[in-house]
Amino acid sequence: MDQEEGLTSLDNIVTQFSTYEDFLDSQITTVDLYYLEDESLARQLVELGYRGTGEVVKREDFEARKAAIEIARLAERTQKKTLTSAGKDLQDSFLKAIALREEDNRSGKVSSLIFIRDRNAHGQEVSGYIDYAHRLKIEDFEVYFSGKKRLLPRPTDLSFYNWDSQIATWNSSPNYQVIPDNPEGLLFKYKRDRKILNVDPKVPPGDNSTRMPIHTKLYMQAVIFDHVPRRKT
Repeated sequence: MDQEEGLTSLDNIVTQFSTYEDFLDSQITTVDLYYLEDESLARQLVELGYRGTGEVVKREDFEARKAAIEIARLAERTQKKTLTSAGKDLQDSFLKAIALREEDNRSGKVSSLIFIRDRNAHGQEVSGYIDYAHRLKIEDFEVYFSGKKRLLPRPTDLSFYNWDSQIATWNSSPNYQVIPDNPEGLLFKYKRDRKILNVDPKVPPGDNSTRMPIHTKLYMQAVIFDHVPRRKT
């Protein structure tokens, strides 16, 4: 039996029985119990390969494979649960753009800032910068990807400006430090690699960063800045 066949056979056993003891019990015959008169002794003999109706499976192999299968199952379930954009019929380019970035922002491979300018529910023009990865952690994006609500900047985001009331706020997030008093305009410092992200459209956004305007019917203006964190060597 080659390694692949061995794993397949072991997988079948592991998925069939909840515990190693259940597997041992399945290998014990009524004749074994009649002569041995001791269930624990019968289990030991099966474990050692002296008794049993099937192949010998070591306890450590059974438990290690059981744990591996459970980890894989949980990882798959978590992945399906985490990606709220999965399976959605997304029509607008903005929703497609943030869906494309969802997995990488959740994993930390990419950090995206989303700039949005539009009118809120009161008809007031608002704009601001959103830490996408942070919002994904603290908020269920199902309502946005399903089209029930529109993603809009809030006073608790990295920056927020109400053009009607002229109220401006800014807040650092777990990922970014806001630098609001820079003479050249608003800057964001990514905390992991300390790289500066410049959101001024007249200049490059910075090292390992890109700026992408999104043509969308959902907002007056939308821009996504993607920063790829520099890994420490």
